[in-house]
Amino acid sequence: MSSAVIQLLVLAGIALFLILRLKNVLGTRDGFEKPSVSKDDAPGNRNVRQRPEFEVIEGGPDRDITDHVEDGSDDAKALAGMKMAEPGFNVSEFLGGARGAYEMILTSFEKGDISDVRAFLDPDVAEAFDGVIAERREQGLTVTSEILGVRDVELYKASFDRETKLAELTVRFLAELTVVVRNAEGEIVEGDPNEIKRQRDTWTFARTMGADDPNWVLVATGD
Repeated sequence: MSSAVIQLLVLAGIALFLILRLKNVLGTRDGFEKPSVSKDDAPGNRNVRQRPEFEVIEGGPDRDITDHVEDGSDDAKALAGMKMAEPGFNVSEFLGGARGAYEMILTSFEKGDISDVRAFLDPDVAEAFDGVIAERREQGLTVTSEILGVRDVELYKASFDRETKLAELTVRFLAELTVVVRNAEGEIVEGDPNEIKRQRDTWTFARTMGADDPNWVLVATGD
């Protein structure tokens, strides 16, 4: 027997040995084998382990409300009623508008001319402002005021009449401004143009929810 034949037989024997060893270690698989299933997971077994199910909670607290008032409070219920009467109502947007209205109305009042903002004032509030302005004029006083910024706007109270759909929102403002009062001779009788004054105001705005007119009206100043 030639040496070449002997080498082939030796190699064949080694290959056969390796195949048998691999078969013993790995086992045999025919085609695609599905993952093994324990008898607890077998179909029809009543003790099947279920995959955890997560409950999907729809709704939940309205962050546009709970960011400003306590969840479940009377104020929160009032705001929820406003949203039901007018789905497009947004508390945060209202407070942004209230900030602008506060600056505009306060500036007009201090200047002694509320003609541009009268439409945003309840008649009683407008009358009170007119009275203060008239009194200043009689005394020869003029007021120079500049709002440097509204540092805080807080929703203080909310109420809603579900029958009339009348909503009232009370807002607290913290403003920084300079105020100077001069007499008829131009002399400063109150304030300092270089002194920054912090002023806190509590205003109440009202509106009928769902009405065509989107404007809120200032109905009260003070707690």
